[in-house]
Amino acid sequence: MSTVYLSTAYLAPVQYYCKLCAFDSVVVEAYENYPKQTYRNRCLIASANGIQLLSVPVEKPSGKCPTKDIRISEHGHWRHQHWQALVSAYGASPFFEYYRDDLAPFYRRKYVFLLDFNEALRETVCALLDIRPAVRHSTHYEASVPHDFREIIRPGRPVRDDTFHPCPYHQVFAARHGFLPNMSIVDLLFNMGPEGEGVLLDSGFKARDSAER
Repeated sequence: MSTVYLSTAYLAPVQYYCKLCAFDSVVVEAYENYPKQTYRNRCLIASANGIQLLSVPVEKPSGKCPTKDIRISEHGHWRHQHWQALVSAYGASPFFEYYRDDLAPFYRRKYVFLLDFNEALRETVCALLDIRPAVRHSTHYEASVPHDFREIIRPGRPVRDDTFHPCPYHQVFAARHGFLPNMSIVDLLFNMGPEGEGVLLDSGFKARDSAER
């Protein structure tokens, strides 16, 4: 059985969901020392003005803190801002109205821990895409693991992953910005709906081949 190790992620990018499709089992890291400026608390969406960053504010721990203990900050109105950004970016997409009621509750309910929020979102998105990864959380931290993508999939870093080859699909603002690869999974969901699973399989086919060897 092939197992991939991933960080938790807020509305993770397409690359991340390709791994959920490609491997037999998934371990989401919960015991690492929480690093800053990663997809753990941020995502990228394709807006009218190009790529837009959405970041979930977290309470800054004093010293090192495992990801499982990171709390969401209640400072500001980030839930309202994030939801309005999603409405603005994807309100005209083919499947936004179809899925909005599944995602809107996440921007009304207050989750205490970032890990719980991210994982509840992931479970919902997987159900909407009809993918069923076998996911468990780590019970301790291991520095060396097979198929380790915990730090490979992150914003601001060139994609160096020969198991991921983003397959272009329809995007609302493609005529203005061209195709923007590896956006948040909601970009694929709202634009492609049930066909999103096929895009994931086409984008990660080498990962599946590698996992089978």
